[in-house]
Amino acid sequence: MSDLFVALGLVLAIEGTFYALAPGTLKELMRQMQDVPEQTLRTGGIIAIAAGLVVVWLVRG
Repeated sequence: MSDLFVALGLVLAIEGTFYALAPGTLKELMRQMQDVPEQTLRTGGIIAIAAGLVVVWLVRG
């Protein structure tokens, strides 16, 4: 359970870093995402999940 909280903390720290360093870029990216079809975003999300699970599997063995 503590690994879950560590992972969530890392996600927040990484996301927060992007917001702190490049807020304008992120706002523009979010505007551009409005034009991307939902299926494309969904596919990207599934790929990100799979990549994350592979990384965890490789690291945790």
